[in-house]
Amino acid sequence: MSFYLKYRPRLVSELDLTFVRDTLQKAMKSGKLSHAYLMVGPRGAGKTSAARILAKLVNCEKNQKGEINEPCLKCSACKAIEEGRSVDVMEIDAASHRGIDAIRELREKIGLAPAEGARKIYVIDEVHMLTTEAFNALLKTLEEPPEHAQFVLCTTEEHKVPETIVSRCVKISFTKASRDEVVRSLQKAVKGEKLKVDEKALEELAGAVDGSFREG
Repeated sequence: MSFYLKYRPRLVSELDLTFVRDTLQKAMKSGKLSHAYLMVGPRGAGKTSAARILAKLVNCEKNQKGEINEPCLKCSACKAIEEGRSVDVMEIDAASHRGIDAIRELREKIGLAPAEGARKIYVIDEVHMLTTEAFNALLKTLEEPPEHAQFVLCTTEEHKVPETIVSRCVKISFTKASRDEVVRSLQKAVKGEKLKVDEKALEELAGAVDGSFREG
């Protein structure tokens, strides 16, 4: 397993982008999470990791009493999401499922109650690749979502997402990581693997990956 997957953030506090981490922590303190998020930013910035953390936040067994705290990572819901086997978290790659049929299938299933957790999470990656007809179908779902449904739309090209879709989501902007943020991420792997790496080497590496945690 690559270091990027092995050391990807599992908690809100572990998210490497300061702005994203602060935004989600504020949402947790408020006790309110949106039914739809639009995560915008370059590849390798942590959008999918953040989406999975959101899924754990709303489905963690200890968060079913009103307050929203960090996921426990120990309950059955957290473990299922962590291991990629939760039937309540559906990840759709819009680059290969971009037509209206894929969204129609989603709309047919969305009325079904969650199998295990409190909510069903629909993560649509590269959402800008959807066709116009698919976007129109998705819009109807975002306008009248069931209580148990939550959407996380991810894109590297926000300008291709219709404004009608953007306006119905809470947007979280993922920028290219700063050198310090990449170093912070790399230090997790260094510590976890019990390596000895000069701090200057990490700084040089962080400056050469164009703000991408994945490339680092």
